[in-house]
Order: sequence, then C-alpha cells, then structure tokens
Amino acid sequence: MTDTAVREIEQARNEITRLRLRTQPFIAGEFRDVIGGARYVTENPATGQPIAEVAQGGPADVDLAVAAAREAADDGRWSRMSPGDRKRILLRWADLIDAHARELGLIETIDAGKPISDTVELDIPETAACIRWHAEATDKLYGEVAPSPEGTVATITREPMGVVGAVIPWNYPAQMAAWKLGPALATGNTVVIKPASMTSLSLLRIAELGAEAGLPAGVLNVVTGPGDTVGEAIGRHLDIDCVAFTGSTEVGRRFLTYSAESNLKRVKLELGGKSPQIVFGDADDLAHVAANVAIAIFWNMGENCSAGSRLIVHRSRKEALLEAIEAELPRWPVGDPLDPATRIGALISRGHLERVLGYVDVGRREGARVVTGGRRILEETGGYFLPPTVLDGVRNDMRVAREEIFGPVLSILPFADEDDAVRIANDSIFGLHAGVFSADRERALRVARRLRAGQVDVNGGGFNLLAPFGGFKQSGYGRELGRHGLDAYLEVKSLQLP
Repeated sequence: MTDTAVREIEQARNEITRLRLRTQPFIAGEFRDVIGGARYVTENPATGQPIAEVAQGGPADVDLAVAAAREAADDGRWSRMSPGDRKRILLRWADLIDAHARELGLIETIDAGKPISDTVELDIPETAACIRWHAEATDKLYGEVAPSPEGTVATITREPMGVVGAVIPWNYPAQMAAWKLGPALATGNTVVIKPASMTSLSLLRIAELGAEAGLPAGVLNVVTGPGDTVGEAIGRHLDIDCVAFTGSTEVGRRFLTYSAESNLKRVKLELGGKSPQIVFGDADDLAHVAANVAIAIFWNMGENCSAGSRLIVHRSRKEALLEAIEAELPRWPVGDPLDPATRIGALISRGHLERVLGYVDVGRREGARVVTGGRRILEETGGYFLPPTVLDGVRNDMRVAREEIFGPVLSILPFADEDDAVRIANDSIFGLHAGVFSADRERALRVARRLRAGQVDVNGGGFNLLAPFGGFKQSGYGRELGRHGLDAYLEVKSLQLP
C-alpha cells in the first residue's frame, strides 16, 4: 500500500469519527423516537464492529408515518403545488445531495462495505442525478384530449396515486431510494419508505436534506426497522395506495399477498436475476469481453440483482476467455473499502458471506471446478471478504446456474450454436438483464431480440439512467427510470365536458 493510500484511509477514518449519524425515523418533517423505544445495532461489514444503534420501528410507527403522508396528500401541500415550484425544490434537494457526497459516501461505505471510490464518485452522484432528472420531468407531464363527438371535450389527465409505500434493499441504499423517490415525488405523491435494516443511515440523512431543500412536512417519511414488521405493515396498510419494492423474488411474492389481503394496492416489483452473458466464437477482443464480464459480476461484490452471473461461451473460445478473465482479476483488488484502490469491498454480513460460500460448496458437490477464489480472505480484519470466484464445468441444471447467489461468483457454461446459446440463456425463471458479445452485429441484435430479459447489452453497452429498467418473468414487473418509470405512480382519469 502506498503512503498516499495510507494517508487517504486515515483521513477517511478521521472523518467517520466526526459523522453525526441519524438513527431515528423521519416522520412529518422531523426525527422522532419509535413507539416502544426498541433499537438494534448495525455493524460495519468490513470490520464486524458496531456502527450505531438504530431505532427499531414497528406497525404503530408505520401508522404515524402513513397518517402524516395521507394528511399531506389530502391537503395538497405537495400535489397541488405548481409543477415549477415542486421542480425547484427537487433540484435544490439534488444539489444538496451532491454537496454532501463525501459525507453520504462515507456513511454508505461503513454501512454496506462498499468501496469508497464507488460510493463517493458514483453512487451518491448518481443518486442526485436521478432526483434531478425526475425534477426536470415534473413540469413536463402533459395530458391528452380524446376524440369526442361534436360539441363535447374529453380530457385525459394523470394524477398522483396518493400515498406511496417503498421498501428498498441494502445493496444500493441511496440509489435505490432515489429510483423510488424521484418518480413518486415528481408525480406529486407523498411517500413512506423503509430502508433495509442493515443500511438505513444514508437515507435518513438524505431525508433530512430533503426537508432542508423545502420538501413540506409529511411528504417524505422514513421508517426504520425489519422487513417482517415494518415492511409487512407497509404492504398491508389500508391507507397506502401503491407499493414499490426492490428485493428478492421470495419477498416480492409476499407483497402481492399483502395487497390481495388488504386494499388491492398497486404493487411494483423489481426482483432477482440470474443474468446470462453470451459470448460467440467470433468475439475478437477477448480482453474487452473479459473486462465487461468482470464488471457485470464483480461490481459491488456481485451484490446486484442484474449481476451477469452466467457466462455462456461458445465452446471453441471457452479456454481462451477463461485465460482472459484470469488476466483481468488483478484489476479487481479486494480490501479495505476506505482504500481508494479497492474495487471489491466486504459482503454485507457474516450470514450472507456464509450463504455465498455455501453455494460455492454446492457447486463443487454438483461437479463444478473452482478455478479461482471460493474461500474467505482477510478474516483477520473481522470483515466479510470474498475474492472473485469463477466456477467452470457448470451445467444449466445446477443450482449455481439457476439460483441467485448475490455474490462475486461467476459460472461458466459452454454452448454449441446460436440456438443452444439462446436456449440456455432463456432457461431460467428470471429475466432481468442479459449481454451478448459478437463481431457480427446482425447476429448480436438478432439474439438480443430473442432473449427474455428487460435489458440487453450488446458488446458491453452500459447502464443508462434515462432508459427503463425492470424484468421479465420472476424478475418482477413494472419499470424504474426514464419516462416509463413515472407510470407506476400515476392514475389515469378521463373527464367528459359537455
């Protein structure tokens, strides 16, 4: 480690000691204690050491938050504010998030084990960018006029749903919140949002910045606590009109049940994935392919619903591509998330690390060969570190090829021809994301159209904040981001005028 890196890490640690962490729910424009006073301890995944005691909310706290949101929705303090004024408040909020990027990035790094270079330089700026894009959309939501008989007018307008419930995961605490808050607030709704219990701290600070920017009291409410109490209370609440959930397919099913057993609230689901990356024999730049394959599976420690965990490669290029991937791995150092050189930080918890390692063991038993990785490292730090792990000899009927692992584990599967590649790729309950690599552009586009996935990258295309994101099959339904992401938070009303 260089002297510069040592100084930067020490500076970051000193800054962390000065952080003022918010640990109470944010309801009706202020932080307040939870009913009952229960608290739980969160820990730093890179050290296993405690960070803070966070208030453990429950159904009664959800009731208070929903009441505040309903009052704000009904009196129109936000929905009937002029679109231009809502836009200016959301833009100020985005600017404040940008201004506090270092603070928020440090919070996410200690809370989620994410590399500081990702949180400060990407995650928080993209959080602000998401809020900013939706702010700009606020005054650009036009209505329509339907064809009508002579002498009458029929207008079609889009109105806010009312009170939106949101439940977000721990892998991108700020960004996933922005994906919900941006469109929900831009369309005039009020929100009750639950962060993941392990990673609540950045969202609480972001909510405080929202109030500073001018969000009226009750428009944004944050309730902390576990999913089986707070999340379920949101899902079942009779005064919530819509729920947006990002997380596992298993829990997504529960939200459909909650809706069916309560008020039939609209449910939008962004769930799991087992994303295929298809590499054809004519892919000429294997170093480029390997670099993109590594990004797809090792970014954010593989804790991504869209992680490219199945590498489906033509059998004529498998060995050469495997060599290129091994040559790429030194560019993915594992280590202290506070070190700017680190690209793979810690997995979120001891339990999750054990779960991922359990899948590696299952792969071995089913006949896969561990090419690299597969064992815990840096155990002396107390953190939950796993290096990039590559499994060869995988068949698509193995659990490691079918179930979401949510860690830095890549399975390699060979294919014979184009139809075989598409068959393997589509033989999954998931359909969130996919990639295709081929020097034949016509074939790449043809295959991309045949893949059952909500987003397909061709030859390494990247993420686009302006394009809709969401899945097919058991990866959920509804779309986040872009113009299509606004639809889930709007009701359509027709008005007939004689």
